[in-house]
Amino acid sequence: MKSKNKMATRSKKSAKKPKSTPKKVPKVGNPKGSRITVLIADDHSVVREGLVSLITRKTDMTVIGEAGNGREAVDLWKQHHPDVTLLDLRMPELDGVGALKEIRSNDEKARIIVLTTFDGDEDIYRAIQAGAKGYLLKDAPREALMDCIRRVHAGETCVPVHLAAKLAQRVSGETLSEREIDVLKLMALGKSNKEIGSALFISEGTVKSHVKSIFAKLNVISRTEAVANATRRGLIQL
Repeated sequence: MKSKNKMATRSKKSAKKPKSTPKKVPKVGNPKGSRITVLIADDHSVVREGLVSLITRKTDMTVIGEAGNGREAVDLWKQHHPDVTLLDLRMPELDGVGALKEIRSNDEKARIIVLTTFDGDEDIYRAIQAGAKGYLLKDAPREALMDCIRRVHAGETCVPVHLAAKLAQRVSGETLSEREIDVLKLMALGKSNKEIGSALFISEGTVKSHVKSIFAKLNVISRTEAVANATRRGLIQL
């Protein structure tokens, strides 16, 4: 009898053993309820609407503001302090680089992606130099843009390989001086050497020297080619 009682007691004890609970696996990504807040700045409403539609479909992102020019972009950034800002390069009132500089003067850790149609090496260089963490063209695949937003939010930089190659070429190549840029801008307006000299208060001979230097640095042989090259690269804007 004692033996049977002992067995019964053991059986009861084993039945009382708590079931093992599964270990909780930590979630990867943003905390529950937290989304990447995005500010969009572009002077074309159709582009803004398309970006809003694309971003709001993602469960980890939300749009907190839309700006139609650079000045409005800076004001909205100060108001909302978004996690990531998508910034067009060419906008009225204040261009993308100008807006970039103003925003980063308020917070040097601001995460900004330049989203533009311009892929000139000078455009890329100026944006990155001003503090952009990413540079994408508007014809980039949708998921490439989403991935770029996430990467920049995570503290990484995002510049596609072909654009990075242009940036490297710009950094390693010869740069035009401010005076040469001034001469180029007037050349683009069709001004003669004499007219350029008068506008810049320099002699015609000095203008010729600048033009010769511009041709050599851009590897061109005519004014038309120089203007076309400079425009394509983003050195000047027509």
